[in-house]
Amino acid sequence: MHMQFSEDSQHSYFFSQPHQPFFVLAFVNAIVTMLLFMLSYNGVIQMRLSATYFHAYSFTYLLFTPVFFGFLFTTFPRFSSTEAIKKSLYMRIFSFYYIGSTLFLLGSIFSPLLYSLGMIIIFAGHIQGYRVLANIKKITTMQDTHDISWISFAMLMGIVAHLIFIVGDLFFASMIGFSTEIAIYLYLFLLTFTVAQRMIPFFSHCMVEKNTKLLKQIFVLLLLHILLEGIITNSSFIVDILIAYLIGKELLRWKLPFPNPNPLLWILHIALYWIPVAFVFSAVANLISLSSDVYLLAIDTHVILLGFVFTVLIGFGTRVTIGHSGNQMMADKWTTSLFVWTQVVVLARILTSFASGFGVDFMVLFDMTGMAWILMFVAWSVRFLAVLVNGKKLNQ
Repeated sequence: MHMQFSEDSQHSYFFSQPHQPFFVLAFVNAIVTMLLFMLSYNGVIQMRLSATYFHAYSFTYLLFTPVFFGFLFTTFPRFSSTEAIKKSLYMRIFSFYYIGSTLFLLGSIFSPLLYSLGMIIIFAGHIQGYRVLANIKKITTMQDTHDISWISFAMLMGIVAHLIFIVGDLFFASMIGFSTEIAIYLYLFLLTFTVAQRMIPFFSHCMVEKNTKLLKQIFVLLLLHILLEGIITNSSFIVDILIAYLIGKELLRWKLPFPNPNPLLWILHIALYWIPVAFVFSAVANLISLSSDVYLLAIDTHVILLGFVFTVLIGFGTRVTIGHSGNQMMADKWTTSLFVWTQVVVLARILTSFASGFGVDFMVLFDMTGMAWILMFVAWSVRFLAVLVNGKKLNQ
């Protein structure tokens, strides 16, 4: 019958590959959480946890983490030469994220008990997802497990940050800032950069000798950044300059073919170039805040997360969505416009920080940036939702 989930039904297709349900959930969360954050920040609604904590948690664990799992569950077995992850396994983890996200969002408006329960369920899904990746690392027969090990380690750091956030929310609110630092630098950034430094040169046909020391060096500097910030706020500017130099030097060594005529490549190249720019912004912002009372509204973390992580998310997410649906691996005008719009979102957020820091009423810019973000995910969904749900063929 039509309503049964038969093998050839659209429902069955939607769940046939890990990235499809995880991407859809993450992008719905991206729209809903930004809308709630904007309404809360503008005082339109009263949330059961602070707007800042909601923003930090929802973007880290309701948006970026499901995207990571969707991407890694699809690609990790391939580049570790192991069997594909069983549908029953990734669907169980997806269920934890789906139920947990729903409870967290509802609880954020109506009940602290509900959003705490949602966080615990999401955390349980996070642990199960990590165990899947750790098991792949364990069973792979590949000799070179360098990148696989770092991806697994970065995901473990995400587990640590997640646990600290939940404990902080329940008992010690002062721990949430520490949790957020670990999540941004040792989880979101480190995991994304580990994947990017492996995949982007390969996609770009840049066959340079691998710098096996790079990830270890970056990890040590990121750890030092967190420790310095824990001792004296805004004191990490020297470390930020070192990270910008180290990664900038590495990107030059790769000799990426930029500007590139292929949008599916130049969006990924732009994301990489944002890294040294982001850490220079971070150094300058920290130095300004340390020597004056000017605070640039978290410009350091937002340039890293939007310029690099978010841009990579859209670039890789689009690539995986097109490539694993049997569509031709190319970007049409709609897709190219989406890639350009990602940079509008980044620049709008930078302007918001500067407006805030120099005493300008930034709320108009803040609302414009939020709407630009929502428009980005709505426009992406208009183009690609049907590709994820039922394998629509694009007219290219």
